Amino acid sequence: MSEAECKFEFFDPRFRRMVFTTTTIERLHTGCLWTEGPVYFPAADQLIWSDIPNNRMMRWVPEVGVGVFRRPSNFTNGGTVDREGRLVSCEHGGRRVVRTEHDGSLTVLASHWQGKRLNSPNDVVVKSDGSIWFSDPDYGINSNYEGYRSDSEIGACNVYRIDGESLELHLVADDFERPNGLAFSPDESLLYIADTGQTHREDGPHHIRVFAVGENGQLQHGRVFAEINPGLADGFRLDEHGNIWTSAGDGVHCYAPDGSLLGKIRLPEVVSNLTFGGARNNRLFITATTSVYAVYVGVNGAVRPHSAR
Repeated sequence: MSEAECKFEFFDPRFRRMVFTTTTIERLHTGCLWTEGPVYFPAADQLIWSDIPNNRMMRWVPEVGVGVFRRPSNFTNGGTVDREGRLVSCEHGGRRVVRTEHDGSLTVLASHWQGKRLNSPNDVVVKSDGSIWFSDPDYGINSNYEGYRSDSEIGACNVYRIDGESLELHLVADDFERPNGLAFSPDESLLYIADTGQTHREDGPHHIRVFAVGENGQLQHGRVFAEINPGLADGFRLDEHGNIWTSAGDGVHCYAPDGSLLGKIRLPEVVSNLTFGGARNNRLFITATTSVYAVYVGVNGAVRPHSAR
């Protein structure tokens, strides 16, 4: 474990209360090809992430270090923890969303839409009602680097919702070029979804959109929340106050709920994703190209609200 260059940029006075300029950023691990999908498990005090091209998932435990969590991983990308403390993962290779049960077995939650195989599920989030929301761009079938090259059977890149009880799959958004990271606001009234279409088109979208979430799971009143520059909002999380901490080409960018850029944490590698964790939920774990970093911040990650069900 080593320290890495960490610089803070302040665009709004509010950001000075959200970071510690005296802190250091730790490089927990390096040597991966493309790190993604960080998931923190509070009960076990461990971080799991994906090293997609190497077809493996890695694990970091404090005072223990880093080891392999799963290999092969079926080119797993994004992941999250459900209400029962189980890992929910997006597989590029299997073109499906799976859940790791407490006994280690895998349950397939979604693999097809209207009889056609999904493209390559990318990122996933669980709502307090147990529903599972995920993006399905085609990055895992574009080549043999992060999955298996194949044609899209659906012919589009969409966002879906899996019902928490019936596991029925619902289409919730079909107007994205490459839907990617997604996260709910602390009260779950809003859903933020990234569009990283710039990976395929020079003037393509590189922004985060925000939607109101209807009672029956419909997304309404969508609008562009923020454009990311440089880089893309590959993955992001919200803190307890509704601020968005997102990946970017030069590190981590932090946006206020009104869309204003508050500040940046500059890193020496392109950031792909991040998550909050640690004993007090105030440690930011960051996956960035070949490495995984951690830094303490002055806010806590958003906690899923208690479900009425």
